[in-house]
Amino acid sequence: MAASFAAAGFFPKTSTPTKPTKNPFPEKPEAISLNAVPKPNKVDNKASIKTQAQTIPKINGVNPGLKPFENPLLEEEPQKKYSPLEAPISSSPFQTAPSKIYNQLPDWSILLAAITYIFLAAEKQLTWSDWKPKRPDMLADAFAFGRMIQDGSVFRQTFPIRSYEIGADRTASIETLMNHLQETALNHVKIAGLLGDGFGATPEMSKRNLIWVVSRIQLLVEHYPSWGDVVEVDTWVGASGKNGMRRDWHVRDNKSGRTILRATSVWVMMNKETRRLAKMPEEVRAEIGPYFIDRLAIRAEDAKKLPKAEKKDSSERFVRKGLTPRWGDLDVNQHVNNVKYIGWILESAPISILEKHELASMTLEYRKECGRDSVLQSLTTVSSSVDCTGENGVTCEHLLQLESGSEIVKGWTEWRPKRIQEEGNAGAFSGQNA
Repeated sequence: MAASFAAAGFFPKTSTPTKPTKNPFPEKPEAISLNAVPKPNKVDNKASIKTQAQTIPKINGVNPGLKPFENPLLEEEPQKKYSPLEAPISSSPFQTAPSKIYNQLPDWSILLAAITYIFLAAEKQLTWSDWKPKRPDMLADAFAFGRMIQDGSVFRQTFPIRSYEIGADRTASIETLMNHLQETALNHVKIAGLLGDGFGATPEMSKRNLIWVVSRIQLLVEHYPSWGDVVEVDTWVGASGKNGMRRDWHVRDNKSGRTILRATSVWVMMNKETRRLAKMPEEVRAEIGPYFIDRLAIRAEDAKKLPKAEKKDSSERFVRKGLTPRWGDLDVNQHVNNVKYIGWILESAPISILEKHELASMTLEYRKECGRDSVLQSLTTVSSSVDCTGENGVTCEHLLQLESGSEIVKGWTEWRPKRIQEEGNAGAFSGQNA
């Protein structure tokens, strides 16, 4: 008894209850007799544990009735910290450890396929939908052929001056500008939805084998554009008598707005089979009538009439004979394009005028069409002296006729002295026109 008290003195009892040790097997009693523990068989523990894991079903990767074995004698190994690029990848679908960064990115092929599908669906919707603009000035061609402006009454198109469209003086030739006028007129008919089977003919005209032919054209040139310039062409139509149509143009520099050319023309109908002039049917008038406006590109006081032809000495005339159209000079109506006539007219102009003057105005009257088998001659009569030294310019009369004597085109031109151009994109040169 004394020994007990002595031991208690050295080892005093504490009133704090001791925390029971954790039992890894809660279904077993807390006290286990060593004598009751059977001796283990001589079997590999790892194989036994593997067999037990295969026999007990798992739910979400965990055995519901079995807790993992914990060995208190083994120290917990500290987890190694990985960078996002070095983190190990587990084959388990329930791996919570961070994987490599490229494995965390979305599937880009699926994303790309979704974006492509959206764009294709939008394109199909625009293609199949019956799109109608709310304003006429929204009418535009997908291939940049031009657009309607001013409530659909005027058509506008721009043209860059190409290197092959300029002449010896490094400015656009008059044929180039006339081709721009013709192209704009045809695109105007196309964008307005009035283009039939013919060359600028409306659907009702095509039903009756009618085509347009120009009877008169007048133009005033204020300035010639150079290579690299961009010109802006406005065109519109109006009535001309009972059976004709007037078409006007106004050409400006797209950058500065400076007027380059103003032109007006009169067109009549011809039967494509008989090659004779025809009256305008009421059905055709109903098609084009809504587009007519009362607007003139050239004022009445600026309009010039052809003077009466005067008989002059043959020595005052300049003649160029043997002019024949090439296959490329014919249009789809199988006659010579009206722009080609301008080139033939200038063939007989004296070289002294072409070198020192530029074309300021031109008025042409078309009397008869020209076919591919025609042989023509160009005649030019100069109203002033041949040396053309006058400050007021030169006036010329022109006649393009068949060798048989039939008149094809009568014309009248005014020429002004060339203007000195400042050094620009083409270098320093005297302003000339081809």
